[in-house]
Amino acid sequence: MTSTEAIAPETAALRVETNGINVIPDLERKGAPRQLFWPWFGSNVSVLGLAYGAFALGFGISFWQALIAGVLGIAASFLLCGFVAVAGKRGSAPTLVLSRSSFGVRGNRVPAVLSWVLTVGWETVLVILATLATATVFDRLGWGGGDGTKVGAMIVVALLTVAAGVFGFDLIMRLQTWITVITGILTIAYIVAVSDKIHWQTVSAIHSGSTQHVLGAFVLFVTGFGLGWVNAAADYSRYLPRRSSSGQVVFWTAFGGAVAPIVLLVFGLLLAGSSPKLSEGIAANPIGALSVELPKGLLVPFVIVAVLGLIGGAALDIYSSGLSLLTAGLRIPRYQAALIDGVIMIAGTIYVVFFADNFFQPFQGFLFTLGVPIAAWCGIFLADLALRRTDYAEPELFEPHGRYGDVRILPLAVLAVATALGWGLVTNTNADWLDWQGYLLDPIGLGGKTGSWAYAGLGVLAALALAFLVTFVVERQRVRAQESRPA
Repeated sequence: MTSTEAIAPETAALRVETNGINVIPDLERKGAPRQLFWPWFGSNVSVLGLAYGAFALGFGISFWQALIAGVLGIAASFLLCGFVAVAGKRGSAPTLVLSRSSFGVRGNRVPAVLSWVLTVGWETVLVILATLATATVFDRLGWGGGDGTKVGAMIVVALLTVAAGVFGFDLIMRLQTWITVITGILTIAYIVAVSDKIHWQTVSAIHSGSTQHVLGAFVLFVTGFGLGWVNAAADYSRYLPRRSSSGQVVFWTAFGGAVAPIVLLVFGLLLAGSSPKLSEGIAANPIGALSVELPKGLLVPFVIVAVLGLIGGAALDIYSSGLSLLTAGLRIPRYQAALIDGVIMIAGTIYVVFFADNFFQPFQGFLFTLGVPIAAWCGIFLADLALRRTDYAEPELFEPHGRYGDVRILPLAVLAVATALGWGLVTNTNADWLDWQGYLLDPIGLGGKTGSWAYAGLGVLAALALAFLVTFVVERQRVRAQESRPA
């Protein structure tokens, strides 16, 4: 009997998880696919979902165009997460360990480092937003809002996030259940409280935009939601028993991740579309602008839902970033990797909140830029998974001389080419140092960096599609040879 089985779930949540990037033993696999709903819902029920309504309308499209782009983008991107989560159930190892079946044991360090940078970056952004949200609301209440408030908020948010990363799986599952319940109820209260700000006549009068603008909004939702989670999607399904239904794993992952953002998007579109001033304010300061619409009596519940939603996302990120760091080759216990990521997260938060004059937008640009190689990695990973008829040979995921190889040049080349293609088809105005992107828009006749296709986000979709198709066609024989090899 393992230690996890011998103690109550409440006690297990307060014990430091000893599993790292190893395969989860059969005796420790537990739960049912429906339990995946809690971490995915809890990490995506955030007031930032309301802000995406303003972000989408910023493309110059109508309510209905933004709604279609948003629903399709959110649903499709979390469906990708659902498919990746199936690999966790089949291999009982973290996402970036299973990725070794494509890239080789040491060759996989390249996507592992990309995954680590992305997740550390996003957890830092979420902690920054939670800190600033608290300061904004406290300022409106007259309770402070200055540096002292920011320090206190940062300490609380960082401690909760780092604790989730250090204690690991059981605490995160328990924490996300409570976050889901609390934020779900308070988000509904927020919607009811500001529903009188909606003016359908104003919303319905917004003019339609071009196909390119709708596509740009679609890609925004893909990259801002599910695609930002694909590199972590198997980390929470790896504890499930092998007999668990793959269809249910896909459904509960995709449904849990998508349902809250879709609901919030609808209301966010109505709210932002009713007030151009509010829409502009959200684009500059999402949390602050949304709090302005509330009477002071509801500001405390608002900051609770805002901060808890952001912590829910940061908790999943810090757990997965620690696993990615270990997969990249660092040989320390999992909890120590989470502590390292926590230190980096806190340092980044301190710099942005207290010292940077204009850092946040360039940093966002850096994170969205990483969405292109992550999309390429996702295409390679999903194609490899689709080709497999049997489960992974788990011990050989850790053996450079095993069936999965050491460093595989072909998938690394596909990753590099798809990334180069993707960066050539996107533009990024969040940072001057990223203005080199979009270098293919003019040569292939798409109007250059100022043309109608400049902000359509074609590069993300192109990287995903190219990587998937090439891998699916070229790697079929390799996968068959791996699966026919005796254990």
